[in-house]
Amino acid sequence: MSATVAAALKKAAVYILGDEKKRGKLVTVVLSAAVGLLLLLCAPAVMLSSLGEVGEEAQVPELHINADDFYSSLDSESRQRLDDIRSAGNDIANAMDEKGVKVQTIKAQLIYMSYFEDVQNFNAESYANLFAVAPNDSDLIAAINSTYGLEIDYDEFVRTYTFVMNSTLNSYMFNDAGSKNCSDLAAWAENAFISGWGYKGGAAGERDEIDRIRYADNAGLVLGYLNYSPTDKKFDSAYSTLVYTEQGGIDTMPEVVGIGLFDGSQHGIYVGNGEVVYSSESVGYVTKEPVSNGRWTSWCTYEGIDYPQEVTDAIESLNEDSSLEN
Repeated sequence: MSATVAAALKKAAVYILGDEKKRGKLVTVVLSAAVGLLLLLCAPAVMLSSLGEVGEEAQVPELHINADDFYSSLDSESRQRLDDIRSAGNDIANAMDEKGVKVQTIKAQLIYMSYFEDVQNFNAESYANLFAVAPNDSDLIAAINSTYGLEIDYDEFVRTYTFVMNSTLNSYMFNDAGSKNCSDLAAWAENAFISGWGYKGGAAGERDEIDRIRYADNAGLVLGYLNYSPTDKKFDSAYSTLVYTEQGGIDTMPEVVGIGLFDGSQHGIYVGNGEVVYSSESVGYVTKEPVSNGRWTSWCTYEGIDYPQEVTDAIESLNEDSSLEN
């Protein structure tokens, strides 16, 4: 683990745990979502190594602590610190939702937790607006630095954010957690790319308990979405085989995110802006490229995924054209 990641985790852990004696005893604190911000639920060894308690190579068991019991055990100063963080985290989440950038909530909370300790008169709405207008993360960090007088290093931010995102599954990415739809499939694929998932045969988004990295093979990128329950935050095995239907050539594809692309052997997920995300065995991880690169020859739909009327209309049009030709 890099020193920059360790430093960010240490700051988050200090915010969360507050009391030094308790920090020395705790291995991993599993808090409810209501305690907020604690998307930094990391491997036990990672958490303690960031505090200088144990080495990276150490393997220690998890200690699950009830959120209410943990809160009750804190002194008044630590409770106030946690209350302030919880309040800011909720304000950030609400503001990000209002600005239409809910998917970036964890990013916003992480930056706030890691760098805003000395920022006065924080306003969540104006903060969220920076995320709404920034065209990319590089410009976002530059805007945050300029607005708040900070000196966040972009490369440090990327390393820390990738580490954190690989440690969790972003619950804010889903527009409709109660269904399996193409929009959320695209968000799932984009999240896998941002989070730095690796390629491993037979994997579908689960986190490897040894190296603490999430993996998916090519079909597993889609199967993982189909098998993951955002409500329970668990994977099941309802879908073991990726069932798909090639609908037409790439030139007939409707502009709908979440449509599958196919090159005769590999599947990719269209994520908008002319880009496709897929898990590549040859590259070794989930990657992204322009559709215009020419690899992809057809578009497809997947069993278990709901598509909008625009996709249904495109399929019907292709079928009508095929009937006329025959």
